[in-house]
Amino acid sequence: RLCELLDNAGRGWRKLAELAGAEKRFKCSAEELEMCSLKVLEPRGSPTQCLLQLLAERDCTLRYLLGCLERMGHEQACRVLSSAVQDVIRITVQPESQVVAEGTQVSLTCYATGPPGLTYQWFCGRQEVAGATSSEMVIDTATPVGQPEWYICRVNCGATFTFSRWAHVQVEKSSSPSSASGYCPTTAGLQILRQPRPCRLAEGDTLALECRAIGNPPPQYQWFRNRRPVEGAQAPQLQVKLVTTAERGSYSCRVFNLFHEMWSQEVDVEIGESPRQTSLTPHLLCSQAGVSYSVTTPPSPILAATDKVALLIGNMHYLHHKQLQAPIVDVHALGALLHQLDFKVVSLLDLCKAEMQMAVDEFLLLLDKGVYAGLLYYAGHGYENFGNSFMVPIDAPSAYTSEHCLCVQRVLRAMQQRRTGLNIFLLDMCRKRNLNDDVIPQVGALEVTANIVFGYATCADAEAYELSQGELSNGIFVTFLKRWLLEDEKITVLLDKVAEDMGTLEITRGRQALELRSNLSERRALTDPIRPPGQDESSARNLQWAKAHVLPESRYLHFDCGVTVQLGFAAEFSNIMIIYTRVVAAPKDITKYEARLTDIPEELDVDLKCTNKESPQELGSPLAPVWSLGCPSCCLYSRICGLQKLRQELAFTVCLQYRYQGMDDFVEEQQQVTVGRPLIAKLNLQ
Repeated sequence: RLCELLDNAGRGWRKLAELAGAEKRFKCSAEELEMCSLKVLEPRGSPTQCLLQLLAERDCTLRYLLGCLERMGHEQACRVLSSAVQDVIRITVQPESQVVAEGTQVSLTCYATGPPGLTYQWFCGRQEVAGATSSEMVIDTATPVGQPEWYICRVNCGATFTFSRWAHVQVEKSSSPSSASGYCPTTAGLQILRQPRPCRLAEGDTLALECRAIGNPPPQYQWFRNRRPVEGAQAPQLQVKLVTTAERGSYSCRVFNLFHEMWSQEVDVEIGESPRQTSLTPHLLCSQAGVSYSVTTPPSPILAATDKVALLIGNMHYLHHKQLQAPIVDVHALGALLHQLDFKVVSLLDLCKAEMQMAVDEFLLLLDKGVYAGLLYYAGHGYENFGNSFMVPIDAPSAYTSEHCLCVQRVLRAMQQRRTGLNIFLLDMCRKRNLNDDVIPQVGALEVTANIVFGYATCADAEAYELSQGELSNGIFVTFLKRWLLEDEKITVLLDKVAEDMGTLEITRGRQALELRSNLSERRALTDPIRPPGQDESSARNLQWAKAHVLPESRYLHFDCGVTVQLGFAAEFSNIMIIYTRVVAAPKDITKYEARLTDIPEELDVDLKCTNKESPQELGSPLAPVWSLGCPSCCLYSRICGLQKLRQELAFTVCLQYRYQGMDDFVEEQQQVTVGRPLIAKLNLQ
């Protein structure tokens, strides 16, 4: 239908190409426009269809295309495309079922993307909840204890609608005397209401264990058997059908949220055990010279970490050296996988030398005796001289030496002084010799600790490569590492498998091969469970880590004209934040409005071309599809980088431009906003 409207019109496909080309990535060359025009010579050729194909290949969104048609003033084409857009309402954040203490408030959230003007309506069972017409609903738990209420949200745009999934809210009394009906999640943090119970089953029965907790933020769960995580067991209930003796053992549940963690009591599950199998230690029957005797073999120790901590650094935008593409994708992919293994992860992009040193210093504060691992991943430029590896910061001069870089061996020595249980270095960088540097740094003697693992992305005096996949680039190392990282294997065995996989890639054979150096004597794995030695030590580490991960709270700005603007935040990395603005309420006599960010502090790395964009994709970040899932639709998005450079609280201006019905000129109002020190800025790396 668009082809029919635009192929032969005065305001046709050429005008659309001109307006779409305002964004550099959508600009068509003269050769491409000529290719489109020649389509008229084909029996069923269409210049418009050819143009739309070119825009689609560059990830142009329907919303951006609709904006171009609106600027053309082509009302008929706008109606055609609007109807197509309105058919797509997609729920990106579903409401979650929760267990809460009697007398507290609970919040349910449902976010959707789609056409402009989405409306929400919450239901309790089949009844509409009066006034619950926003994406978030707060409930007072006056419900009778033990009777769950079921909630669902309907998202509308005109006659088009879709429903969220059901969520139930279970109200319970705490069995603990310390938590009466006045329980406040913000002060207690996390509390287990129902503990799992031991049981004895026959083979073929169903195992059912339950652990219920309340907290703010809502708790998450991970079940363990014999102190090893049970794969996929991340719900309050653990159910295993048709059990065998393989499922018997000691079970416990780790309950955690952003700031706290607790462990349930450990319970024994016995399955089909015969009376003779009562010994706690296995016996081995031996015979020699006709005499039989039994030898008691001690049980192998279960290895556990007191905590798991990772620092991920990716340097891309160098001031005096070749720009890199892969670190943003690699750091994000690795961080997501380490989160699944219960690591506390700090991920940072584009650091100068002082910032890298301060980030390492803060990382060391998270380490303590037995912590697993101190895991440091670095992606960027690097070199190796005299057996020492150096990470190159983004501000290194063109002829840099060790004076301008960070020495990996110095970091290792500092980590050893913290008595960590396992030190892992994953260095995704070149290891060519630096001919500008002939200084041999005096690092000092390393301790003999039998707990060090080095995984180099390439061999000595060789380069590390990026692998382009469309608009995304991955380092060769992480491309293969992420296939194996979640495996329950000794870390050195895991890296050996990565090396074998890398050897199958034809394009880098003979150029890049993973090198593993290790003195690890025990079977340490990234999947090993966490057993904190004491609540005080664990809470202190949790608090230090959480400082770098706290976003400003979403807020609403009320302007004199009656317009209300929502200001929201999302994190891409520990030092990169997305700010979005959207108008949520406006008087009927105001027909056009837009809320934009201005006056962002100059010390931050903010590209003005990456501010106030109509879609997340227009910010130019390959990770937009990930973080935008939690953002509402119909917003203007801005990407704020380099938060570690912030010297004071982040302040900016929200500029509202609006137009009254029947008027041509826009009116402007402004509000100054201060949001504190978000994410990594709280750690004062300056």
